[in-house]
Amino acid sequence: MELIEKALEFEGRTMSNMTTSDRVEASREARTLILSLNEIYKETKDSEIMDLMKLLTAKKRKIEKRLKGGPVT
Repeated sequence: MELIEKALEFEGRTMSNMTTSDRVEASREARTLILSLNEIYKETKDSEIMDLMKLLTAKKRKIEKRLKGGPVT
């Protein structure tokens, strides 16, 4: 699936030396990927998709933590 390949590519990207606008764009991309994967997961109940969503969510939280400058609650 093309969506899973995009998600794996996003998860493998390095997040160092990003500008603020790059972080905002990456956070939005992660959100879109997570929501799209969730639609597939609802139909298939595949545990690998859930694991991928968890990885993307963790990466998204790290990006947002850096954007906000404080801990994510």
